[in-house]
Amino acid sequence: MIEGRKILGSVGLGILAVFVIVAVLAPYIAPYNPHQMSRPMEHPSSRHLLGTNDIGNDILSEIIYGTRVSLFIAFVVSAISMLVGTSLGLIAGYFDKLGFVIMRVVDIFLTIPRLPLIIVIAASMRPSIWNLIAIFLIFGWTMTARIIRSEVLTLRSRYYIDATKMIGGSDCYILWRHILPNVIPLVVVQFIMEAIHVIFTEAGLSFLGLGDPVARSWGMVLHYAFECPIIYVSDVWMWWMLPPGLCIVLTVLGLTFVGYALEETLDPKLKSPAYGRGL
Repeated sequence: MIEGRKILGSVGLGILAVFVIVAVLAPYIAPYNPHQMSRPMEHPSSRHLLGTNDIGNDILSEIIYGTRVSLFIAFVVSAISMLVGTSLGLIAGYFDKLGFVIMRVVDIFLTIPRLPLIIVIAASMRPSIWNLIAIFLIFGWTMTARIIRSEVLTLRSRYYIDATKMIGGSDCYILWRHILPNVIPLVVVQFIMEAIHVIFTEAGLSFLGLGDPVARSWGMVLHYAFECPIIYVSDVWMWWMLPPGLCIVLTVLGLTFVGYALEETLDPKLKSPAYGRGL
């Protein structure tokens, strides 16, 4: 079973590596500028491998550049959310008075329906990538802060923490040297979970027309595809709607496989031979 986890983790890393390479090398891989126009609604051919959309943009080029936009939003939001959530979780778990205040704020955020409020805020703001990132950051740190705090509450009662205090170790030293390294695996998993959520939510908002119309993410490609009337009565969906949808699914699948493989690091029981034999 553990070997299966490693295989899935390798597959997930491979999928993510492909998309990251495509995002980084988008200007060199894409056959056309995604905003360049030619004949509209061309079927797939050697000139346009996925055809063109209703205004003549090359769909393959849109999807390649969309990889850059979607992954950029997911990475930035997840990285900042993990930084804020981890910092507040460490403080909340180690210092009781500050922790009480921080966790009450977290409780308020967690009681608010996240997706409906994101839609309302996005609808009231000017569509842009940075506005989307700001909206996602409002809620992205809360669950991480709660999870990290719970782990810190357990770690701070360990004997080696008490021993460090007895020999004069400062609170900052204990947090940085002894507690933070032990919560890093949790932070990595939360990073993956937040990235999955952001990819789905960004695609959903863009599909609803609340994304940046200039920066063609996978969700915006789907949005423009579904706005075309003939998408429902012809085979256009196979080369305009299906590819960006598959990109979203594969990216989320890759992240899920990596997160599944990381469970072995987080749960020592998964390393035991008995668990691997299903005993």
